Amino acid sequence: MLNYLSMELTNFASGGSAPLISFRLDAHSGIPTYLQLVHQVEGALRLGALSQGDRLPKVKDVVAELSINPNTVLKAYRELEARGVARGRQGVGTFVIAELPVISAEVFDGLREALVSGWLGDARNAGLSDADATALFMSVVDAGSGDVRSDRVAQ
Repeated sequence: MLNYLSMELTNFASGGSAPLISFRLDAHSGIPTYLQLVHQVEGALRLGALSQGDRLPKVKDVVAELSINPNTVLKAYRELEARGVARGRQGVGTFVIAELPVISAEVFDGLREALVSGWLGDARNAGLSDADATALFMSVVDAGSGDVRSDRVAQ
């Protein structure tokens, strides 16, 4: 899941030498930690917050910030390399090498506002918690299309 709400993006005036993303984890999402990092990088690329040539945070900095195993961060960065999104350069860091389709600010803002004022508002009015709404939304995203209604859903 792309967790835009938990991803903190920071712009630096240092010519791109400082990391532009600070990772956040959701221990209750059920998504492996390394995949949360991968999804946040891909989401930042799609939103235009990261672009080709940007440096990802150093492994030691992510480990210190999130209190996770260095192997977890390395696994995430290896997965980004396998997907063709990033490449590590020995002694220098890991850099974004891909260009993903970017959602324009106007489209993103419009869709976000429609989601918040429409569907999310309806979900909250129906008594769904944020975790419930996320699970419902992701069940639809994961299903792609078609009826995802379960026989276990209360009638």
